Amino acid sequence: MPIKTSIKRASGWLYLNSPKGRSQLRGAGVILMLHRVLADDASAALPHRNELCVGPKAFEGLLRWLPRHFDCVSLMDLLKDHQGTRGSGRPKVALTFDDGWRDNALNAFPLLRKHHIPASIFLSTDFIGSRQRFWWESVGETLWGSHGEEPRRQLIERLRKLGRPLPAAYFMNDRPKARSHALAQYLQGLKSLNHQALQLLTDACPPESLAQAMDWQQVRELEDSGLVRFGPHGASHALLPYLDDRRLDEELQRSHAALNQGCQQPLPVYCYPNGDHDERVRARVAAHRYPYALSTRAGICQGYDDPLALPRIGVSQRNASRPSLLAWRISRGSRS
Repeated sequence: MPIKTSIKRASGWLYLNSPKGRSQLRGAGVILMLHRVLADDASAALPHRNELCVGPKAFEGLLRWLPRHFDCVSLMDLLKDHQGTRGSGRPKVALTFDDGWRDNALNAFPLLRKHHIPASIFLSTDFIGSRQRFWWESVGETLWGSHGEEPRRQLIERLRKLGRPLPAAYFMNDRPKARSHALAQYLQGLKSLNHQALQLLTDACPPESLAQAMDWQQVRELEDSGLVRFGPHGASHALLPYLDDRRLDEELQRSHAALNQGCQQPLPVYCYPNGDHDERVRARVAAHRYPYALSTRAGICQGYDDPLALPRIGVSQRNASRPSLLAWRISRGSRS
């Protein structure tokens, strides 16, 4: 294990188990940000999946670890406490999932139910009950070779013609972890492409046998359990600051209408796609009667945060499988 990782893990353990660390967390709220729970941990551990994915073993370990140090509450319970003066009791933690992946219903929910831990799932509503695909999944897995060599080769050529050739490190590394790391960095760079270009790349990828996102029946089944509530994460997952006023309002309205139709009690919380927001976006979200919104800024809820830009702590396969690393991230967030 690298020395830096060992130091972070030791620091995280000390933070949760020392009087000073417990004092900093007392009465605080921690919102965890997850995306996917895959069917196995080895797949989730690859660098191009690690930040968005956890495996079932790591996820269940996290669900066992959290109650030792936090009260596991619903997001709304945590946010209601956030409105008042910071208390002196045990810190609270709430789980959130972004996008609405099918594996949230298949892999995450059975473990949430087993451990009686609530969660909130934020849906990109255009994808729910449809065959629309998230570009980073389709492009990333095609480039990884999950759909065969010929589709991979064709997509590499298309990207070259688009002026986005893959880096040499992707081709020169035979070691899966190193090649996956190069792919992860490359996919981050593709975020600068416009929505239409990303859609064209997605359309060039082979179709999956199953929908990537859950359907509305799954949404209703999870909501009926009483453990899971749903909120908006955009309609098309477009990055809101880059939309003009008309398209921004349409995006907010469409996701709002879909949730009102598909859910019994949608959350009054907006979750920004990719965490991107600015003053104009926050004003429009407030105008659509959302008193809260979630960002991707790392931090814990301190009581003085902007309720329309609340921080979260990201969960990955790496820190879910080593909770002391997650504790280290929480400790860093408490200083932001």
